[in-house]
Amino acid sequence: MLGYLGVDVGSVSTNLVVIDDQGKVLVDLYLRTRGQPIQVVQEGLRQVEKAIKGKNIEICGVGTTGSARTLSGVIVGADTVKNEITAHAVAASHILPGVQTVLEIGGQDSKIILLRDGVVVDFAMNTVCAAGTGSFLDHQASRLNIPIEEFGALALESTSPVRIAGRCSVFAESDMVHKQQMGHSLPDIIAGLCDALVRNYLNNVGKGKEILPPVVFQGGVAANVGIRAAFEKALGLEVIVPEYYSVMGAIGAALLAKAATKDKGNTKFRGFVVSELDYQASSFECQGCPNCCEIVNISVDGEILARWGGRCGKWDTLPKTG
Repeated sequence: MLGYLGVDVGSVSTNLVVIDDQGKVLVDLYLRTRGQPIQVVQEGLRQVEKAIKGKNIEICGVGTTGSARTLSGVIVGADTVKNEITAHAVAASHILPGVQTVLEIGGQDSKIILLRDGVVVDFAMNTVCAAGTGSFLDHQASRLNIPIEEFGALALESTSPVRIAGRCSVFAESDMVHKQQMGHSLPDIIAGLCDALVRNYLNNVGKGKEILPPVVFQGGVAANVGIRAAFEKALGLEVIVPEYYSVMGAIGAALLAKAATKDKGNTKFRGFVVSELDYQASSFECQGCPNCCEIVNISVDGEILARWGGRCGKWDTLPKTG
């Protein structure tokens, strides 16, 4: 059976997916990055190898995406390296043909993608403030001593959501504390927080965007039923959460890898053996011009596999495969 591997490495999570020739998900992994992208990608590869062992699945293409897509692309030997906008749009269109709006909220950023007739026509990202992202919700759940898995369900129990200031994570937290001190119930406070975070998202990331159905909600925060309900209330539209909402970027990367290798008939995939190699990352500051770019090296046994980071491309080298 032909298989295609997608790797999505973000600041909070690292996701790996294997799809078959029809785009069906065979393996999906959601791992915490923990500030160690190289080690987590290698651990993911070990788990993928174990999951497909004995199933006669041949990896015929690999795609990477996410904030560490270049790094992970070097490690695995990627056939295609694409940004998150492209990967999420491709995955959403595959899962729900005809989708026109993609809402995506991850661990530390959020984005909106508008598609018309399967083509991305507009998008926006928020990478400045953590308000409304997964890490902020994790922190609030921990502060309230509530398992994050129960956070959204509590919001649905609310009968009278309070209004929380959601434009800033610091103000939102202090406002929540104030509402607690006033005696409001936890469900009403949490529902108010969900409403505030959705309001903040729509006023910033979604500002000026024409949000049309079908609407897909993906990323780790899509697991929060309270946020989903708040989106539906604010938009007056059904919001669809796909089965593999937390690994959609990896699915998109796998689909892109399939498209990239279909005509070539070969792959740059370095094999699962790379999970055991000792990769070293180092950097230096280029003194060639006033930009003083930080150049990143990735090497194995003293041999540089790839180098990037310069604005002019002077130091860029293509990753070696084989």
